[in-house]
Amino acid sequence: MVTIRFRRRLLPLVLNDDVMTADSSAVAECEVTFAEVTKFYGAVIGLNDLTCRIGPGITGLLGSNGAGKSTLLKLASGQLRPTLGEVRIGSLRADSTAAKRLIGYCPDHAHLYEEMTGEDFVRTMCALHGFPWDEVCQRTTEVLKEVGMSDRARRKLAGCSHGMRQRFKLAQALVHDPQVFLLDEPMTGIDPGGRQEINDLLFRLADQGKTVLVSSHILSDIETLADRILVLGRGRPIASGSLPEIRRLLDDRPLLVEIIADDPRPLAADLVALSQVQGCDVQGNRLRVRTKQAAEFYVQVQNLVLQRGHTIRQMQSLDEGAEAVFEYLQQGKHAS
Repeated sequence: MVTIRFRRRLLPLVLNDDVMTADSSAVAECEVTFAEVTKFYGAVIGLNDLTCRIGPGITGLLGSNGAGKSTLLKLASGQLRPTLGEVRIGSLRADSTAAKRLIGYCPDHAHLYEEMTGEDFVRTMCALHGFPWDEVCQRTTEVLKEVGMSDRARRKLAGCSHGMRQRFKLAQALVHDPQVFLLDEPMTGIDPGGRQEINDLLFRLADQGKTVLVSSHILSDIETLADRILVLGRGRPIASGSLPEIRRLLDDRPLLVEIIADDPRPLAADLVALSQVQGCDVQGNRLRVRTKQAAEFYVQVQNLVLQRGHTIRQMQSLDEGAEAVFEYLQQGKHAS
């Protein structure tokens, strides 16, 4: 069991364990529970024997394309039924009508009702929940303000950018004030300022005791947002815990770093003397450095700049993408 500290309480995220401790019945009502869940698509396994419970706060769901993220979210939202096992929202089956009233779902696709305005779309989604018209209009106005779309609410969806569509999808997920939010790649197409606004909104939801599950294939999207992280690889959980715990799993992962410097050869000579560096290639003004213990390496590079007067124009990791990270974690999982 991994116990992770939230902003307001201690709650467990449990993998492959039937034991769970809750601090109140209200918490239990908005938990998402997977019990030995497997989902087949014909002969293909979308999710393989997943057992976990996700409670209030923000959980990041990480995985490369095809890892099983969307399958997990569709099972949690009741759009799919598991081939084996059971998925519950609180005490309710996830595919039941009662459970769906507790869920706000923001899908990854952008196929909307193109002839509608954003405001009409959100109103329609709200009306389908059975609210009276006056309340539908009030709720729509409030959530459009929450997602920063009040001034563009009457624009037709056909003429909206991808980022605007993302915000309207988020608004319809919020409009009925659910207890559980399932967001599939919600930051795609959102500019940096918009990402911060959405992050702030999700923080407010978490502080209200809501359960927020956010998927992404980009670690940096999650690290500023989530209290804890669940990493999927090939349909299986391969790591879980807080961000520092996940980071520690990556400390010894080999890393390829590219550095652009004014005078690369003296810098290369200093870098190869570092214990964290396994090799260094120079191509023009570019250095490609193979290193482990990335955090320590970056500190040492900063020290070299200050002490030796090197001028570095740019430094970036070439393999910190999701595919490399998840492949490394999978290899560690298989080796253990």
